[in-house]
Amino acid sequence: MPPRADRRSVLFALSALPFAGAGLTACARAETAAQVPDAAPERLDLSALETRPGDRLGFAVHDLASGRRLAWRGEERFVYCSTFKMYLAAATLLRVQAGEERLDRAIAITRADMINHAPTTEPAVGSTLTVEQLMKGTVELSDNPAANILIREMGGLDALRAFYLGLGDDSTTVDRLEPEMNRLDGDKDTIQPLQSAANIRRLLVDSDTPLNADSKARLMRWLIDTPTGTNRIKAGAPPGWTVAHKTGTGGYGPVNDIGLIQTPGRPPIVIAAYFHGAPGGSDAAGEAAIAEATRRALTALGTPA
Repeated sequence: MPPRADRRSVLFALSALPFAGAGLTACARAETAAQVPDAAPERLDLSALETRPGDRLGFAVHDLASGRRLAWRGEERFVYCSTFKMYLAAATLLRVQAGEERLDRAIAITRADMINHAPTTEPAVGSTLTVEQLMKGTVELSDNPAANILIREMGGLDALRAFYLGLGDDSTTVDRLEPEMNRLDGDKDTIQPLQSAANIRRLLVDSDTPLNADSKARLMRWLIDTPTGTNRIKAGAPPGWTVAHKTGTGGYGPVNDIGLIQTPGRPPIVIAAYFHGAPGGSDAAGEAAIAEATRRALTALGTPA
């Protein structure tokens, strides 16, 4: 696991990378506000949802109306799988804001780019997709080649690490591309639920988010429009609430979902859920656990069902 970075090393890492233009500089300027300590999260006992030996559920919720935070295994590490694509899109949008990238820039899609799960990029082999189309495809449909292309175009994995550091997140690890990043290997490509919830709040809720209004609206639309994961956070949310989320599935146990839920006239509730099932389990079991964890958290917060 990489060593934890202090503020000086965060800013040094940002300044040393080609990716660290005005977009990430603005992110770093807001670092002080992002790192103001929150009250300790309350323990939300979700052990009953870990039904098989070896099951592990990481869950964090932050109610922006009351300020309360609840967590179960909130500081443990979980392979994040495709949930990182929300953060990848945010990092790319910051590059657009900084003039380092353009939404309408066309990128050639080649057969060499293809790996498993390519609903957006496979039909475009031999032609081009814009940066905006690649972001939309990787967030809404979890297109894997699109994610790798966006990482390549921003300067590689070091640039994505710099993005997290700019948010004040020095714990999330970035080690591999798709699809290798989904495989459990120590602390590689892992995140803590409480940290993930803090990142979501920083990007989508905080008034001084580094995303400008257009970037935030674009990312929110993709997160709301995603058709994946209807049996996860969305299944546990109150009827009629808007769910903006990004799922991730490892295919061998990990079933994840992160984002926020909101209803008019009320600040949103941020949720980060990571279920790592024991070998032989089903994705459906993980989805049910996340949905029930969401219901229990909302009940504990006193949110009407």
